[in-house]
Amino acid sequence: MSELRKKFRDLFNKPGMIVVPGASSPLEARLAEQAGFAAAYMSGYAAACVRWGVPDIGLVGYAELEETVSAIRTVSNIPLVVDCDTGYGDIANVRRTVEGMERLGAVAVQLEDQVWPKKCGHMSGKFVEPRDVAVRKIKAAAACRQDKNLVIIARTDARGPHGMEEAEWRAKAFMDAGADMVFFDGPQSLAELEQISKLKMGPQMANMSESGLTPILSAKELEQMGFKLTIWPSTSARIIVKQVSDFYADLKRTGDSRSWLDRQASLEETNIKLGINDVKSFEDKIIG
Repeated sequence: MSELRKKFRDLFNKPGMIVVPGASSPLEARLAEQAGFAAAYMSGYAAACVRWGVPDIGLVGYAELEETVSAIRTVSNIPLVVDCDTGYGDIANVRRTVEGMERLGAVAVQLEDQVWPKKCGHMSGKFVEPRDVAVRKIKAAAACRQDKNLVIIARTDARGPHGMEEAEWRAKAFMDAGADMVFFDGPQSLAELEQISKLKMGPQMANMSESGLTPILSAKELEQMGFKLTIWPSTSARIIVKQVSDFYADLKRTGDSRSWLDRQASLEETNIKLGINDVKSFEDKIIG
């Protein structure tokens, strides 16, 4: 995995935006890898939604995170950026989280400064840790990684409760503590996105969460602003919620799925996406 991490880190020094879709289930990771993305983002929000069926309000902890990442790793080799929420505690918990994700092959880990139980970054009523607690957790994450190529992403949610000035202070302190990239969650205007992109704090990360607080832009537009990596963390999860809900409602009403035939993969296409050809190829080698 060290080679994979180095390859991911090297992308920061190459031209072009790093476009990273959300992939918080084994199926999404498979599809993202088949689509040719350079990396995928295991979103805490999307994992709570798709894998566990609960809202992102601190109901999913480290054990569920580890189980989800392990399941993804079983079926996909796509470089995985893992949303580790708050690290699930203080210094010792952060160490456990970072070391665990490193063992499971993550190329990057993201830690945020919210108080546990945390919330989705685009929800109201967020609270953040005191400055010293937030900074020492990033320092712990940087100090405990075994592979120097593991990318530490430090997220601040301070914009919501305290404003941009506090968020900027925290971002600088996180970089000084050893983070490789900062992530301001929840900027609320184009002006704030531009303000963030102009900060001299290394490569910048943007979050496109449709219907959230932040204006939605294309990868090209964000690259022109100065951002280097953009995540679409929960788009596929919310497509699943919308499309499956609509299908169930239609099936309940009509008792007929035929109107959905052009909106679903065939049995053969689904099996191919799930890797049936690899299984058959292996069987053929054994049988001769």
